[in-house]
Amino acid sequence: MRAVYAESINEDDPLAGLVVGERPEPEVPEGWTTVQVRASALNHHDLWSLKGVGLSADKLPMILGDDAAGVDADGNEVVVHSVIGDPAAGGGDETFDPRRTLLSELHPGTMADLVAVPRRNLVPKPEGMSWTDAACVPTAWLTAYRMLTTRGRLREGDSVLVQGAGGGVATAAIVLGRALGARVYATSRDAAKREQAQALGATALATGDRLPERVDVVIETVGAATFDHSVKNTKPGGRIVVSGSTSGHLATVDLRRVFFLQQEIVGSTMGTRDELAALLALMAAKKITPVVAGVYAFSQARAAFEELAAGHAFGKIVLDHSR
Repeated sequence: MRAVYAESINEDDPLAGLVVGERPEPEVPEGWTTVQVRASALNHHDLWSLKGVGLSADKLPMILGDDAAGVDADGNEVVVHSVIGDPAAGGGDETFDPRRTLLSELHPGTMADLVAVPRRNLVPKPEGMSWTDAACVPTAWLTAYRMLTTRGRLREGDSVLVQGAGGGVATAAIVLGRALGARVYATSRDAAKREQAQALGATALATGDRLPERVDVVIETVGAATFDHSVKNTKPGGRIVVSGSTSGHLATVDLRRVFFLQQEIVGSTMGTRDELAALLALMAAKKITPVVAGVYAFSQARAAFEELAAGHAFGKIVLDHSR
């Protein structure tokens, strides 16, 4: 079958190990099933895998991809939840299972004609949602949803700061924050991305600019470059929710401000299968469509990865498996 996979690991030049070619169909363990993939989406996790982060050399070659929508073995249109974990081991939340993995780390990923997943990991695709839109949801949009709701405890009427507008999680957080009734501020060094964030309903500012108000929740995926700004612009009792560190993971934090204002610094990773179902229902009810930067034919996967690696895309990059 066709697949996009990591053949080797190269920390300095991750795309050197990227191959678009043929791989055997996946094995299907007991309790698992298969999905004929109609569309998949790229994430920075795929680039990290090619650098050897979360993917060891002994697992190569490894089919990449966390996100997918397609048709299961029973003919149902589904969205794939890529967290492979046991909710019971995580106190009812599979993201807390210490042994949890994502597709493409231990098991082959979604950038192939066929992917094998636990039956529990399939969520019905909302009627009328396109394959492209559905493929965008399971990683970036689910991450943003959990950051805002479960971890950030966002309430209607609250305020949100989204650092680094443009990435998949950031754009999702802007749209979902607005849909959940919050005032949303978004920062970017790029004037074009600020303009795009403004069009999504955010008040856009240059990175480091002072906000008109301190916010209840910060969506922090940038890390070292923005973390001090996040702390300074969070109100007493507010939450700084962290799910990434694209600018560096060693941030300087003024702990005096954190304890005096009783701020919370909260980690967040992906989301549960039930949160994915709730997110899809919210998007269907409010007619929310993901922000898509570009759709590539499966044969153009390398060009899609080059766009992701360049860092210029605003929104999600999707592979159309029908082409």
